[in-house]
Amino acid sequence: MKKKRFAVEQIVAILKQAELGIPIAELIRQVGVSEQTFYRWKKKYSGLEVDQVRQLKQMQEENARLKRIVADLTLDKAMLQDVLTKNSKALAVSSRGGVFKRELPDQRAESLPGNAPEPRDVSLQQP
Repeated sequence: MKKKRFAVEQIVAILKQAELGIPIAELIRQVGVSEQTFYRWKKKYSGLEVDQVRQLKQMQEENARLKRIVADLTLDKAMLQDVLTKNSKALAVSSRGGVFKRELPDQRAESLPGNAPEPRDVSLQQP
């Protein structure tokens, strides 16, 4: 991340100087920033004291940290739900007798009533 040239306290001090009546053109020339930067600072930090700006910065950092935590927990929840869904599908397949019973399809058909196999003639006669 790019290092900032001015601390928040310095920005507030510059804005206070502008409020005291120093011309903005002279102030931004002394500080070495563009007019756009000055007005962006003014929009963000005007009317705030140094301690309020510090508190604002701390709250923004805390908010970013909490957002990361929520994103991580949401991702964990989604992954666990995927695993749970896959496990429930596997259990449904296994309860139908496919995975854990290890029966062959013809063995299951033989076990049904009326589907008895035909007796085979196993004679030991030689031709």
